[in-house]
Amino acid sequence: MIKVVGVRFKKAGKIYYFDPDNETLPVGSQVIVETARGVEFGDVVVGEKEVEEKDIVSPLKKVVRVVTEEDIRINMENKEQEKEAFEMGVEKIEKHKLDMKLVNVEFTFDRNKIIFYFTADGRVDFRELVKDLAAIFKTRIELRQIGVRDEAKMIGGIGPCGKSLCCATWLGDFEPVTIKMAKEQNLSLNPAKISGICGRLFCCLKYEHETYRQMLRRIPSYGSKVRCEAGTGDVVESNVLTGMVKVKVKNPENDVDEIVSCHVDDLKLVNKAKRMKQSSDKQQKGDNRNGE
Repeated sequence: MIKVVGVRFKKAGKIYYFDPDNETLPVGSQVIVETARGVEFGDVVVGEKEVEEKDIVSPLKKVVRVVTEEDIRINMENKEQEKEAFEMGVEKIEKHKLDMKLVNVEFTFDRNKIIFYFTADGRVDFRELVKDLAAIFKTRIELRQIGVRDEAKMIGGIGPCGKSLCCATWLGDFEPVTIKMAKEQNLSLNPAKISGICGRLFCCLKYEHETYRQMLRRIPSYGSKVRCEAGTGDVVESNVLTGMVKVKVKNPENDVDEIVSCHVDDLKLVNKAKRMKQSSDKQQKGDNRNGE
C-alpha cells in the first residue's frame, strides 16, 4: 500500500494522486506539484489515504510544497493573463482564417507552457498560428483539439433538467454512454430528448443504468403472462422505479378485461415473453428526463 493525497487542478477536473512527502495535507489545502505538463497549482480534494500500487500511475510524484502567499499571487496573475491570451488567440485565429473555435486557455503555474484548447470539424493546419503566439508570449505553445463534451465541461451551462451541467460542476471524468441505456430505461429515443447541450447522450443515463438493469431482471416483460391476486393475465405496463406492474385480467363475473396494479413481489410468472419496446401509451412512468 502507498500513502497518497488526491489533487485536482480544475473545479470538476480529474483527481490525480501525489506523494504527500510526510506533509500533513487536509482536504482544502492548496499545493504546488510537478506534473507531466509542468509545475501546477492544485487543491487537495482527497485527504491522505493508502491505495494499492496498481491504482497509481508510476512514478508517483511528490508534492513540492504547500502554497505560499507569493504562489497565490502568481496563480491569480496567471488567471488574468489567460483572459488576455484568449483574446489574442481569437484575434490570431481570425487573422489566419482558420476554421476552428477557441474554447479555453490555460497557463501552467511556472508559465513554461500555454495551452490553447479548441474545437474544429476536422484537422487544422495551425503551424503559422503557433509561431505567431510563441513570438508574442515567448514561451512554449500547445494547441489541443477537444471534443464537444470537453467543450461543455470547460464552458459550463444549464442542462435540460434546469441544473448546472454535471460535467462542469462535479463530474471528474466522462464514462461511455450508449443508446442501449436509454432503451433499458424506456426513455424516448428521440435524440433531442435524450441529448445534452453538447449534442451527446445525457451523462445521467449512466447514473441509474445499473439500478434499472437490476430491477428489469425482476420485472416481467411486456406481454408476459403472470398470476396475481386478481387472476392470471398479461403484463401491459410496468414502472421500474416503483416495482408496480399493470396486468390485464378477465373479470370472472362479467368476462370483461380489467387492468389491475400489483407489486412485482406479488406476481408469479406463468409464461415469459420476450422483452420488447412498449407502445407510447404504455411506456413506463417515473422518469421525466424524456421531457414528456
